[in-house]
Amino acid sequence: MRYVANAIPTNLDPATDSAARVAFMSSDWPRVQLHVVTGKGGTGKSTVAAALALALAGHGKNVLLCEVEGRQGVARMFDTDPLPYAETRIATGLRTGSAEPGSVYALHIDAEAALLEYLRMYYKLGPAGRALDRFGVIEFATTVAPGVRDVLLTGKVFEAVQRNSRNKGARQYDAVVLDAPPTGRITSFLNVSESVAGLAKVGPIKNQADTMMTLFRSPRTAVHLVTLLEEMPVQETADGIAELRRARLPVGGVIVDQVRPRDLPQEALAAARAGTLDRAAIARDLTSAGLEPSDALLGGLLTEAAEHAERRALEDEQRTVVEGLGVPTYELERVAGGIDLGGLYQLATELKRQGMA
Repeated sequence: MRYVANAIPTNLDPATDSAARVAFMSSDWPRVQLHVVTGKGGTGKSTVAAALALALAGHGKNVLLCEVEGRQGVARMFDTDPLPYAETRIATGLRTGSAEPGSVYALHIDAEAALLEYLRMYYKLGPAGRALDRFGVIEFATTVAPGVRDVLLTGKVFEAVQRNSRNKGARQYDAVVLDAPPTGRITSFLNVSESVAGLAKVGPIKNQADTMMTLFRSPRTAVHLVTLLEEMPVQETADGIAELRRARLPVGGVIVDQVRPRDLPQEALAAARAGTLDRAAIARDLTSAGLEPSDALLGGLLTEAAEHAERRALEDEQRTVVEGLGVPTYELERVAGGIDLGGLYQLATELKRQGMA
């Protein structure tokens, strides 16, 4: 399946055009409640996770955006104070049509705080749990036993997805988006039952890990991978998909981030790569624009054109590889001027239009 930016014309108003509204509101993942977003470092996975949360939080739906890596990246993207270990409303969802949007809540999941909560919920250790924290026992447990740490981090996400009316006072969410660890660690992070196998053969931690795996391996979960059109990220994405499938974890879509605009025809790109662009024609265009077509300016423009064409050719090669991965793909163009809250909404609109949300 192939998805590209601007699959639906941007000049159609989803609020007034019924055909556009149906297309704009459709989703490739209607059964998914937990969207796990991973990717090689530097590919923009946290940005994509934030944009996806905004896109999902439309039509009155509430979405929880979770982060587990301790970087407070969500707070920086949404220009808010550092997030506590508490669900905090940070934004209004993407508006699509006339329906009122929902809200995006965020949660910074800390392993030590999650363990304290776990001890309070399952062992009724309130003050005693805090005493353990003061003695450094909790830091020891979560550092020495990384498998337990992952159970605690993913356990909080699991709890948010599994909530029901019996959870008094607990906010329920239509979807949860997890800004997950990088691709190289995602399978071990989610495969918590395997992670604790050598630590706990029986008991509550083992039981919790096994219960969480029923969600993580179900159609209610999708692991989406973010990549750039570069050889190393694409190869890591392919390897990640293969590893997820071996672990029987559900692969979602591939989001190709920071795509360069394709605003030059193939003929011009081929000529730029071959060094056969019409120098005289470019000089005339510069003159008509009121610029002096000096040899230095012309040479610089031709060099940049050749480098751009070469880069585009490499991207096209990697795009072919991505299309051969056998999963839905989505493309997000590079946002000029960097990512701020407006840029996140722009990306959310693209994800919505392409059917990801």
